[in-house]
Amino acid sequence: MMEYYEAVGRRKAATARVRLYPGGDGSIIVNGRPLDEYFVRDVDVVQLKEPLKATAMENRFNISVKVKGGGISGQAGAVRLGIARALLKVDPDLRPVLRRGGFLTRDARVKERKKPGLKRARKAPQYTKR
Repeated sequence: MMEYYEAVGRRKAATARVRLYPGGDGSIIVNGRPLDEYFVRDVDVVQLKEPLKATAMENRFNISVKVKGGGISGQAGAVRLGIARALLKVDPDLRPVLRRGGFLTRDARVKERKKPGLKRARKAPQYTKR
């Protein structure tokens, strides 16, 4: 049984379980697929690698991710938070660096529910005077 550091990240409706395996070559596997195959947009890849870049730990771990729920963008955000939290478990001294980059803040914005009588959460039907 190999030792690993595990953390959970959430964003919108997505939840990511991230495992960091020390002594790796920096490969990232998401839901059994390579990173660039799962997240096809470069923006998402860059975003989720940010905590690793900020702490200069890009090639120190092999990362395994299980992510479900939400869309691609939300999943990338969830993975990013999961990686940042797992890095904290590796080395608690990284907290100031991660905090400064804003990687430890859970983005609590979620889709607002639809209200009765409205078309969406706040969009009302067009008003007719007569």
